[in-house]
Parts: sequence; C-alpha cells; structure tokens
Amino acid sequence: MSGILEGKRILITGVLMESSIAFHTAKLAQEQGAEVILTAWPRPSLTERIAKKLPKPVKVIELDVTNDEHLARLEGLVRDELGGLDGVVHSIGFAPQDALGGNFLNTPFESVATAMHVSAFSLKSLTMACKPLFPAEGGAVVGLTFDAQFAWPQYDWMGPAKAALEATSRYLARDLGKENIRCNLVSAGPIGSMAAKSIPGFGELAEVWNTRSMLEWDMSDPEPTGRGVVALLSDWFPKTTGEIVHVDGGVHAMGA
Repeated sequence: MSGILEGKRILITGVLMESSIAFHTAKLAQEQGAEVILTAWPRPSLTERIAKKLPKPVKVIELDVTNDEHLARLEGLVRDELGGLDGVVHSIGFAPQDALGGNFLNTPFESVATAMHVSAFSLKSLTMACKPLFPAEGGAVVGLTFDAQFAWPQYDWMGPAKAALEATSRYLARDLGKENIRCNLVSAGPIGSMAAKSIPGFGELAEVWNTRSMLEWDMSDPEPTGRGVVALLSDWFPKTTGEIVHVDGGVHAMGA
C-alpha cells in the first residue's frame, strides 16, 4: 500500500533536533512516500548531522528567510535537486531574548521587528520563493503556530508574532487559492524542542497542559503534530485552506 504522500516533493524548514516537530514531519513524510529536501539556518552542519537519522538521505540547503539573496537562489537549488515542489513546511520562529520571558512592556521595537520578520513575514517570503516550483495543479503550504487567541505566560512578543503568522496564512490562502495552492497552519501544544527551551520560563507555560488538556499531552512526543502536518500536505484535504488545525490535546477548546 502506498503512502499518502507518494510521489510528492516536500521542502521542510526548521529541522534542528531529533526532538523537533520538523524532524518528525520529515521522517513521516518520507515514510509516506515523499521526497524531502531540508533548509537550515544558521548552522546547516547541525541539520545535516540530524538528517542522517532520517529513513532516507536528504539534501540540506542553507536558507536565511530574512536574506533576499538566499530566497532568490532557492528556486534554482530546489529545481536542480527535485525538479519542483508539491508542498512546503514553514517551521520557523525566533524572537530576541528581550522579547520573551515577561519583558513585554519593555521590549524595544527593533526586537519586535525581528520577531515579526522571522516568525511571520517569512511565511510569505518562503511561499513566494517556492511558488514557481509548484506544478499547474497546485500544492500545499503548511506552517506551525502556537495558539494566538490567548496571552500566554512568558511568551510575550512571540504571541503577537504568531497572531501575525496566522493572519498571513489566511491572506496567502486568499490570494493563492486561484492557483490551487492551499495554505494552512497546525497549532501545536508545547513540545520540549530547542525553540521551546529558548523561551525563559517555558515550564510555566507548559504547565497549562498538565491541568487543562482533554487528552493526555506528552511534551516529549512531537509525532502527533507531525502527523497533522503530513495530513495537510496530502491530497486528503483538497478543499481545506486558510485553516488552523489544532493538535494540542484539546486545550484550545477548554474554558477556565
């Protein structure tokens, strides 16, 4: 039996650790029949080392999503390797330390601008850089968010950045729908990844899941979120776009 991504060509960003959602997405995508290519920044050598743990060898491309030269050369590098793309995974987020950890009221605009550029605007930049690689029948863009409906402990300016990411995904869905390019997000519960560990006081945020999650939530298991991403990359959601699919144990639906 073939997998749900059989014959698909998928670009995945953000593979930094074996514990990351992006790594498990790449692993599941390969297991479901996809050809995968990875991008990495700022340490491609780290991603190349982690990528050796995937079921099949993959090429790693250096890509800083805030660098116009990197974005401009991406199409050619991917075309040389895969010929084109059927899906893109945006698993990128960053905020300077002074934009996190309870410093919301004192964060300078320069740090806020960095968080917005890397974490939100980059979804548009990456999508447009990859757009010429999609076939005439379209494709799928899937990003990762952390529910921006609420103000979370310690999350500070990453919260507004994720809200901007969610809005950006909807506008991309609107403008690219006529080309049959679907744009969706997966809203994940907390995972003990490198990105999470960079948030001061992350344990306080994660504690919410111990008391409010309808389903038992395991912070050490990124695979359920990876499954959500792979499902949205597949042809099983042909008319779903502008959507946010929650893979968070049900916390988003709980009241006080």
